Amino acid sequence: MRARLVTDYLEQTAGRYPDKIALEDENKRLTFSELRNEAWRIASALIERGFYKQPVAVVMEKSVGCIAAFLGIAYSGNFYTPIDDKMPIGRIGKILDTLQPVCLIASENCSSVKEEILRDGYTGDALDYENIIKTTEVLEERIKNIHEGMIDMDALYVFFTSGSTGIPKGVVISHQSVIDYTEWVADTFQITEGDKFGNQAPLYFDNSILDIYTALKAGATLCLIPEKLFAFPLELLQLIDEKKITTIFWVPTALCLVANLRACGKIGLNYLKRVLFCGEPMPNKQLNMWRRAYPDILYANLYGPTEITDVCTYYIVDREFDDAAPLPIGRPCRNTDILVLNKDNCLVAEGEIGELCVRGVSLSYGYYNNDERTKEAFIQNPLNPYYREMIYRTGDLVKYNEYGEIVYISRKDYQIKHMGHRIELGEIENAVYSISGIDRCCCLYHDKKKKIMLFYTASAEIPNLKELVKDKLPDYMIPGIYRFLDNMPLNLNGKIDRVKLKTLL
Repeated sequence: MRARLVTDYLEQTAGRYPDKIALEDENKRLTFSELRNEAWRIASALIERGFYKQPVAVVMEKSVGCIAAFLGIAYSGNFYTPIDDKMPIGRIGKILDTLQPVCLIASENCSSVKEEILRDGYTGDALDYENIIKTTEVLEERIKNIHEGMIDMDALYVFFTSGSTGIPKGVVISHQSVIDYTEWVADTFQITEGDKFGNQAPLYFDNSILDIYTALKAGATLCLIPEKLFAFPLELLQLIDEKKITTIFWVPTALCLVANLRACGKIGLNYLKRVLFCGEPMPNKQLNMWRRAYPDILYANLYGPTEITDVCTYYIVDREFDDAAPLPIGRPCRNTDILVLNKDNCLVAEGEIGELCVRGVSLSYGYYNNDERTKEAFIQNPLNPYYREMIYRTGDLVKYNEYGEIVYISRKDYQIKHMGHRIELGEIENAVYSISGIDRCCCLYHDKKKKIMLFYTASAEIPNLKELVKDKLPDYMIPGIYRFLDNMPLNLNGKIDRVKLKTLL
């Protein structure tokens, strides 16, 4: 039976497999019935306070409890926003200023972050996850009444991405979009209750949506792999085999690390059936290492931005590629239409490069509390002047190959994809400009070295610049190369000359 809300997945699966392990991390395991019980308690705490169709922020470490909090918020009729507990307080403050959540749920392990947020001026309710689970009585009838009154177009979550102005953008996604995506994943990759997912993505990153909701729908187990293991490839592969993991959906960076450290093939992966990847281009050199070591596994390249519920095209690898060849991003997912438009807003001709645009149920409602940026990215379909039909302009340049598959070329603007994250370089620049002594700065991406480069001029020497930057940005946004300049090159318009800077790479 098709779900109406994502919480229907948990209801159905807890009914079929109440005692089966749903989630596990280093410290805790929950069966499907236990997961539902914890989610109900979270929902009851929010319902008691009268919150409905409001944003709720979740400040928790990556854990099974964090996912239970997401589901509890959904049961209550509200929508959730994950907050990275390692994120600088300044960026958290910008997110909360935009979101204005009515409530914040934090775990004991993140109590110091919660206190920082409160000192920074947050005035909404602040609840302790563990206390809710221990003391809140389940309001089952009220949960059911709220559940019945909701529709699939209600918001499920708001994920914040980088913003070119230095202000993070909150992408609003509905239950309907996640259900449509989840049903496609489960059907396309034939996911069943016998599967087990090995999660790599942080829970504030949209790749985690596939893991969480596909496992819920199918009755599969979701194992949250400890982040520290991704620095030790042999131990990582050993865990995958010991846990009998059948499916992984990782960023290419994680797969490349295993390949580059020559770990492929050293551990037998006797249960792994599917290796899916998304978030940045996957180099064929490292993919070929995986394919040679584990030739019986299905490999699939998934593509899509947060604004279209994670994925809009896919390519199941079905032929050999040279190491230097680009890997296609493939064809549209079911119930998704891809328009590749040229500068004249017409469909591209054969061999022509254009911007990838998307229409379908997967589309976000836009950016939370940011109508101006929403109108820039979500526009009326230029091919349809007759009725309202929105498309999302990804800013990614692509073309079709001889097989009719879409091939990614590059970003249209200065937005980059790095370590699986979509990053606006302007946000890094904005943070650097706030450091005392910085006069001018500009960020570029070094494609060969896969590093963010920071060019800057300063009125005085700043010996600890990298440490100052670390205090202002998440790890994945911190530049890897720093270049001091006596003078910043400018173009005729008085703007920083990025073309000239590229010659200094």
